[in-house]
Amino acid sequence: MPNKPTGKGAGRRGDRDLKTRVKTAKKRTTSSTRWLQRQLNDPYVARARAEGWRARSAYKLLELDEKYELLKPGMRVVDLGAAPGGWCQVAVKAVKSDPENPTVVGIDYLEMDPVPGAALLQKDFTDEDAPQALFDLLGGHKADIVLSDMAAPTTGHKPTDHLRIIALVEIAADYALDVLAPGGTFVAKVFQGGTEHELLAMLKRNFATTFHAKPPSSRSESAETYLIARGFKGQRQD
Repeated sequence: MPNKPTGKGAGRRGDRDLKTRVKTAKKRTTSSTRWLQRQLNDPYVARARAEGWRARSAYKLLELDEKYELLKPGMRVVDLGAAPGGWCQVAVKAVKSDPENPTVVGIDYLEMDPVPGAALLQKDFTDEDAPQALFDLLGGHKADIVLSDMAAPTTGHKPTDHLRIIALVEIAADYALDVLAPGGTFVAKVFQGGTEHELLAMLKRNFATTFHAKPPSSRSESAETYLIARGFKGQRQD
């Protein structure tokens, strides 16, 4: 996989001149203008478009997989919060999922365009019947890896936002303990904030190894990191 874009001329005047500046529209807030400008000048966004990935977030899974060898041919994969489908695209390619008999399952309450090789479910993962619906799509088989790139809508209040994302991760982890095959892996996005101790303790009881990782494509100014738990012990330890 290509490395993170770099260049000897980084920071020189010529490069600064190439950056796209976005004027603040009357109906656009300052924060949304900053977000748009960042997107337009993000090399990963342009690269994703050129290489056929649906979102820059695909590179996060590609980089995590490259370093930790998370995905292997024949694996059954569940992708929670799958929209717009970038992680499903990466998983399908890595596990060689057959479009006629998909071994990659994705769920999101947002509508997604089809991903060949993935079975997609438009549904809120927190719905009571969502786990059974996913299990049915897996053909009644256990999963080898559960991926979660879910993030709750932000309020702008960091403690509240952190609690919301941790609550989502806890729901995802609880689901993983029910659906993973022995030796399975759980990967979830979290945000640094110091209130993960109970979640970490639970994962350490149930997995052989648990650690955090921040892929290069994760913006340096972002507090996001990925929690990786490997080697599911096969029997839930509450």
